[in-house]
Amino acid sequence: MSSLTTYRGSEVDVLGIHVPETSPVFLAFLAVHVLAALAAVIAGAGAALVRRKSRGRHTRFGGVYFWAICVVFASATALAAMRLREDYHLFLIGAAAFAAAYVGRLARRRHWSGDRAHIIGMGGSYVAMLTAFYVDNGHQLPLWDRLPTPAYWLLPAAVGAPLIWRATRRASGAVVNDAGRGADQGHPGGRLVNPEGKQS
Repeated sequence: MSSLTTYRGSEVDVLGIHVPETSPVFLAFLAVHVLAALAAVIAGAGAALVRRKSRGRHTRFGGVYFWAICVVFASATALAAMRLREDYHLFLIGAAAFAAAYVGRLARRRHWSGDRAHIIGMGGSYVAMLTAFYVDNGHQLPLWDRLPTPAYWLLPAAVGAPLIWRATRRASGAVVNDAGRGADQGHPGGRLVNPEGKQS
């Protein structure tokens, strides 16, 4: 027994976080799951904080986030399969996080009109991922352990939803401003206008 790890029969506590299984297969999937989740948290935050939402750092962060979420969902599926009765709800939240990220990525790659679907998909995926973490571990975390269980389900969405709404509003405003600048230059709606008034 070390100061960081405490074994209790078939269970173990690591850094104060309870791990319900000690089988090598479970721990291997758990290690992959934790590393992928950390990558997703960092990449998702990076994508959101980059000011220019265009090709470059934003898309690189977004790509890392999407593939990290894929690994998170795959590893969560394997972990839930080993403890389906206890962890089926975590599998469902993971499926929601993956599905939302997939829609958000598809919206950008297929050039859907506007950025709303992309923002809601990626933002909703991030919120779902954090919800799964707090539902699973909130009762073991400082300060969070003082909150009632429903808070673990509701607080990530309560914080994330206004931020997602604000991002969609800002994206919509940027589109309107771009259209207005185009009109001022004789390009209403982004289309060229010749002197006879015909669009090309």
